[in-house]
Amino acid sequence: MKQSAIRIEVCCGSAQSAINAQAGGAHRVELCQNLEAGGTTPSAGEILLARKNLSIKLNVLIRPRDGDFLYSDHELEVIRQDILFCKNAGVDGVVIGFLTQDGSIDQRVMAEMIKLARPMSVTFHRAFDVCRDPKTALEQLIDLGADRLLTSGQKPMAEEGAELIHQLVLQAGKHLVVMPGSGIRNHNIVDLIKSTNAIEYHVSARKTVSGGMQYRPVGVNMGKHSSNYEYQEIDASAIRQLVTNVNQYITTNK
Repeated sequence: MKQSAIRIEVCCGSAQSAINAQAGGAHRVELCQNLEAGGTTPSAGEILLARKNLSIKLNVLIRPRDGDFLYSDHELEVIRQDILFCKNAGVDGVVIGFLTQDGSIDQRVMAEMIKLARPMSVTFHRAFDVCRDPKTALEQLIDLGADRLLTSGQKPMAEEGAELIHQLVLQAGKHLVVMPGSGIRNHNIVDLIKSTNAIEYHVSARKTVSGGMQYRPVGVNMGKHSSNYEYQEIDASAIRQLVTNVNQYITTNK
């Protein structure tokens, strides 16, 4: 295995986090927002600022809301417009996913959105992890021409889904990149490399940042699970340590 074989994508909830991920040695960023809801489409400002400040690849999550992956006609039009915005902004790839009512890949919608997105790359996101038949779904994504699949192996965390992820990596071969994601950190990524043999990993490493407000009244939080005076950002030093450890492992096991 060559050192350049493993690629690290960092899930980022802001342009600043994307900049931090790049400083830590990430190969690619997935930009989104509302991470507590599984991620939704970031704002135009975040996309443009990230693109301006990144020299590495920038993928953008296109998901108009949280919840399921069965979208109304209105939501599909929002998705089309967001894809076109990303294309015009010079984004490298979009991250999308569509299911039918019975839990299958919506091949008609997926084919349309892939065509619309080109020449950007297309990743099918973790909607895959709630689809009915993962091996059939993977064959459909290959036939549709998707470039990449982000999956936790149909488990809450990639560690738990490692066996299925490995099977999917073998099934996909060179036709599509199967990228494990969810709960991947410095402490478990080497074990996942060993167990899945994947070549790309979707990771995160956040730190809590205290805001600059001095006046801090209590009892009126603006979010259900958040503080008015703290927020999360990617920790560049933690990403740097993860990338270093991965490269050391690969060098040792050439």
